[in-house]
Amino acid sequence: MSREMGPMGGRPNMAEEKAKDFKGTLKKLIQYMSVYKIQMLFVLIFAIGGTAFNIIGPKILGKATTEIFNGLVSKVSGGSGINFEKLGQILALTLGLYLVSALLSFVQGYIMTGISQKTTYRLRKEISEKIQRMPMNYFDTKPVGEVLSRVTNDVDTLGQSLNQSATQLITSVTTIIGVLIMMLSISPLMTLVAILLLPISVAFLSFVMRHSQKYFRGQQEYLGNVNGQVEEVYGGHNIVKAFNKEDDVIRQFNETNGKLYDSAWKSQFFSGMMMPIMQFVGNLGYVAVSILGGFLVIKNKIEVGDIQSFIQYVRNFTQPIQQIAQVSNMLQLTAAASERVFEFLEEEEEDQIAENPVSVEGLEGNVEFDHVHFGYNPDRVIINDFSVKVKEGQKIAIVGPTGAGKTTMIKLLMRFYDVNSGSIKIDGHDVKEFNRSELRQMFGMVLQDTWLFHGSIKDNIRYGKLDATDDEIIEAAKAAHVHQFVKTLPGGYDMELNEEASNVSQGQKQLLTIARAILSDPKILILDEATSSVDTRTEVLIQEAMDNLMEGRTSFVIAHRLSTIRDADVILVMKDGDIVEQGNHEELLEKGGFYAELYNSQFEQTTDVA
Repeated sequence: MSREMGPMGGRPNMAEEKAKDFKGTLKKLIQYMSVYKIQMLFVLIFAIGGTAFNIIGPKILGKATTEIFNGLVSKVSGGSGINFEKLGQILALTLGLYLVSALLSFVQGYIMTGISQKTTYRLRKEISEKIQRMPMNYFDTKPVGEVLSRVTNDVDTLGQSLNQSATQLITSVTTIIGVLIMMLSISPLMTLVAILLLPISVAFLSFVMRHSQKYFRGQQEYLGNVNGQVEEVYGGHNIVKAFNKEDDVIRQFNETNGKLYDSAWKSQFFSGMMMPIMQFVGNLGYVAVSILGGFLVIKNKIEVGDIQSFIQYVRNFTQPIQQIAQVSNMLQLTAAASERVFEFLEEEEEDQIAENPVSVEGLEGNVEFDHVHFGYNPDRVIINDFSVKVKEGQKIAIVGPTGAGKTTMIKLLMRFYDVNSGSIKIDGHDVKEFNRSELRQMFGMVLQDTWLFHGSIKDNIRYGKLDATDDEIIEAAKAAHVHQFVKTLPGGYDMELNEEASNVSQGQKQLLTIARAILSDPKILILDEATSSVDTRTEVLIQEAMDNLMEGRTSFVIAHRLSTIRDADVILVMKDGDIVEQGNHEELLEKGGFYAELYNSQFEQTTDVA
């Protein structure tokens, strides 16, 4: 299959991707979170309440300043001086307001954290479920790191930025409106001077937002590429060293890492330049307000405490603008991350459920390929007019050179891919008439690339039948000739396999996967001959275990060593996607055709080695 991929499986040229829909993505995110609308309403109420109480504070503190100023003037003039009782009442009221504000802010923060975490939980759950419904073609054409990045980096980024940006946006907007009202109540003229600075701030904001969005998205995407490269190199580090490709790997990684650096540097640069610019604009406001306020006090238009209150309000007015600038960056991150997550969730899925599905109960395992045509790409058909009938219990060997289509046939049989034309039938029923999950319950697989997960040996065998008893597991292990080996291990069947299952040998891994297949008791077996990387004694054990597994079951064996399939009922000889010969071992040798050439070439190689 053709795969146009960049270094180590990355995308070929992400820099040329079109700019994504920022507004549309945020709208989609809001719709996705609509299930939390009641909680969001409480967040809005508590955030506004907490901000409102906080806004009133400077006005009251200004009264305290005026009271102190008037008291000092009175004392100098021979009066009673400062009224400490009234001053205490003002300060107590201010403290109470700030405590209520803090409490409301704490509650809204608690609710918002719950919303963001529930959102990320749902997204991870839906991505995990989505992966199970995705067609094989998606994973054949996408690097693993990119898919993992959406589950980890993008969802984490979305959760963190969502928690901060939503609350900050509500409080900032509330603060701007509330502060504006309080400023107007003190002096409309001073408010006008302060507001004249707003267009300058807005101009800087729009400039930064316009230029930073593409870099934030690029940062997220290149991060996924870097993760993919690291994972692939780590998983294949032995191969890298064996072929002396360390320099190439480093060069490829540095190239992708450089792109990540470039996009991350630019996005953070735009983000970092906003704060000092906004602070500079804010300082201009303080200077203007102080000069004008002093003039108005002299004219008896306002009180001394009002200048202090107004300066606080100017700071509180410019601060939320700065916060909105920060929120805009977080929204860019939120949009970039959520867009990639939603893109994955909206990818085309396999149809899992058939209309009026056929039950797998009572089926015997007769298989028919009827004039099958297939190609991974529509313009390149690799299997042409493939037809064969297989009776229940038969052992069918599929042989042929690399690229002949052997593995492709198995993928079609299990409906990892659908045929372009023709049909594949099991007991007379087209495989498309079955629900996919039920269809695959009929199959057991033992592949050359063994797959064992981190967990006990018992759990790995039980994976073939989750409700199996310990006795059933042991019987399956005995049939697979792995029981004696397991008994010698520390902990026996309860011994934990590590993530790579490197604490058992390759042959032992294969025997465990055979035990798993035996336990699942499938109608149809698919075996990718897996004895090429083990010693002779283990090879004999694996072959005996496979014979036990195949007994009484329809079996498809992808054969690499032709000497191991001489007893097959039917041998299908494939070349360039077609069955060029079929028959048993003796019949095919007598024909002296392509199979005889393959067999004799292997026999000669074996003789030469001997």
